[in-house]
Amino acid sequence: MVITASGVVGLSLAPDRSLATLPVAMTLVGTAATLIPASWFMQRFGRRAGFALGATMGCLAGLAAAAAVHIHSFALFLFAAFLVGCFSGFAQYYRFAAADVASDAFRSRAISWVVSGGVVAAIAGPAIVRFTDTLASPPFLATYLALIALGIVSLLFITRLSIPPMRVEQGEGPSRPLWEIIRQPVYLTALAGSTVGFAVMTTVMTATPIAMLMCGQTVADSTLVIQWHVLGMYVPSFFTGSLIRRHGVLAVMGCGIVLLGAHVVIALSGVEFLHFVSGLTLLGVGWNFLFVGGTTLLTEAYRPAERAKAQAAHDFIMFAVVSAGSFSAGALLDGWGWNAVNLVVLPFLFLAAAAVLAMALKSGPRPGR
Repeated sequence: MVITASGVVGLSLAPDRSLATLPVAMTLVGTAATLIPASWFMQRFGRRAGFALGATMGCLAGLAAAAAVHIHSFALFLFAAFLVGCFSGFAQYYRFAAADVASDAFRSRAISWVVSGGVVAAIAGPAIVRFTDTLASPPFLATYLALIALGIVSLLFITRLSIPPMRVEQGEGPSRPLWEIIRQPVYLTALAGSTVGFAVMTTVMTATPIAMLMCGQTVADSTLVIQWHVLGMYVPSFFTGSLIRRHGVLAVMGCGIVLLGAHVVIALSGVEFLHFVSGLTLLGVGWNFLFVGGTTLLTEAYRPAERAKAQAAHDFIMFAVVSAGSFSAGALLDGWGWNAVNLVVLPFLFLAAAAVLAMALKSGPRPGR
């Protein structure tokens, strides 16, 4: 919902159209800034308390965004976007909470099933935007009021969850320094895959609604494209875990890189609606394979006593890079056009491919998890 609306709202509020994607970037900055404090908070007070705090920030974000739209304040809208990122920062740990309590054999599928919740978002998010964008004046005021309701719904579910406490298991040996964990090839490969996949997807997705308007498409067209894109992100989660079990995590990550490359080819071939919808759908599927694959591979890189800092460091680095990509999307689009947005991601795809290939050659066939 936020991705669908924020670019258009940013375009109407920003003093310069090159800043139109800044609200989406601020959401990612908020996510990155929250990840490490959220990990520490949940290590001390538990997963449920952390998820509840995140949902509360989501309610505050909706209130601030609605106020910003009402008084036409770009600065307040950026603050609201940052709070949305805080909401998202806590939510990133849902998949790790599932991984922590799953058996080794079920871990990849547990992560995949949690991520598959985004299918609901793919349908409900754009539908909420279409229903609420003109429901109140000014446009999109009701959209951000709906965000408050979503935060409340999250709280209702979270307060009824029974989540086992996060325990430090002493029998697994001492906790290693963070740098020693990060420099492992398995950690670096997981980080390269998930970071590149997320950064490429976010850079292109952030620019897409504005690019479509610049190319003569409508807001309704861009909403439909984002909906198909988000479906591409999350529908594969119903079978990504099984693919990892059958073919191995590196094979699935490699397939994700190929799909992201296929999006670039389609995007460079034209700017009709069909190019946008097909390319963005492949972009979503490619992200899913790299994100679920990278998260699964990451669980092999740390001991139970190291999980909090290893997970937090991975997601912090990932979202820091993703934020930089989102910040650059508006300037790239405004200065050099849609083709430049897509061309700039190619070196990063080659980097991820090299990391996955190097690990595959070094370790040979790997079982899925």
